[in-house]
Amino acid sequence: MAGKAGLKAGLIGAAVMLVMTLLSQIPGVGCVCCGLNLLVYAVIGALAGFFLTPPRTAGTGAGAGAIAGLVSGAVSGVVSIIIMAIQMMRAGSGEIISYLDPQQIQQLIELGIDPEVFGILSGAGGVAIGGSLCCLTGLAIGAGIGAAGGAIFAAVKSD
Repeated sequence: MAGKAGLKAGLIGAAVMLVMTLLSQIPGVGCVCCGLNLLVYAVIGALAGFFLTPPRTAGTGAGAGAIAGLVSGAVSGVVSIIIMAIQMMRAGSGEIISYLDPQQIQQLIELGIDPEVFGILSGAGGVAIGGSLCCLTGLAIGAGIGAAGGAIFAAVKSD
């Protein structure tokens, strides 16, 4: 029962998080969207608690909210990774190397570090590393806040 309610709320939340993720790419709006994302996760969890059939308990509300938060967090993370990849392709992988002075490049070579590794890390590798960390963090935050929202709603409105 909590699985269905969580999945239904998670799919609705995924649509909302998709819009929020796209809106966060607008300069200046991203700061506001970051705080709103936390509120959205709580509302998604409460929506999952609402979708539970009465009598609701805090435990089932938390479970449904966690599922909803995971689903919406996963969609948000995947969209963020795609956006990061597009931005990296537009910027080019050699952009970081252009900021290094010739002396710094020479020092890196003397230390046995290939300066091209910075271009690799800023390209596909950077997207994979940064995107994975971002996605995992979004999943954890979404599940936690969603569970709290679902538990609070189910406890307050048990009938």
